[in-house]
Amino acid sequence: MSSRAKPAICLMLGWVALLWLLEGVDFATGGALDTFGIQPREPGELVDVVPAAFMHFGFGHLAANTLPLLLLGFVAALRSGVRRFLAVVLLIILASGLGVWLTAAPASNTAGASGVVFGLFGYLLVRGFIERKLLDIGIGLAVGAVYGSILWGALPTDSGISWQGHLFGLVGGVLAAFVLRERIEGGTAGATVRPVP
Repeated sequence: MSSRAKPAICLMLGWVALLWLLEGVDFATGGALDTFGIQPREPGELVDVVPAAFMHFGFGHLAANTLPLLLLGFVAALRSGVRRFLAVVLLIILASGLGVWLTAAPASNTAGASGVVFGLFGYLLVRGFIERKLLDIGIGLAVGAVYGSILWGALPTDSGISWQGHLFGLVGGVLAAFVLRERIEGGTAGATVRPVP
């Protein structure tokens, strides 16, 4: 097992376990945690941009996000390392949450990890091309083949689904691939070594 695999597995299993624990608390308290969803254009709701990514509206909602979050998150953490992965996820959550806050329908309440799922999809899809790594290009193509149909969720086709969270999560993932890429110097990607002057 590679040095990155064990931390990636532990991180994603822990994350998913936390989501299920939170939904269990929400269920037991009659939906008390639903208040951490994002209600658009309310200044006080900006504090819920991050927590909203960890809340769900029922176990069915959470179950739909669990497997893609686990798989895409594991691959992203494995290929990027846990530290960079956490920065990627934070950027995705902020992009998705702020996009929802700015553009969602009035009087709506948005929560869930699907913005992160879309963001990780976008991140993995383009990362290899940006960093010029053949293995990651292959991973991106495989992710596109397996999960490409989720792109329909970034279109306004269902009033009960936050296409805004999906769309801005996807944008956040692509942005993270650019902003947090490994620097390329001399035509190769990876750690950069410079001579001491």
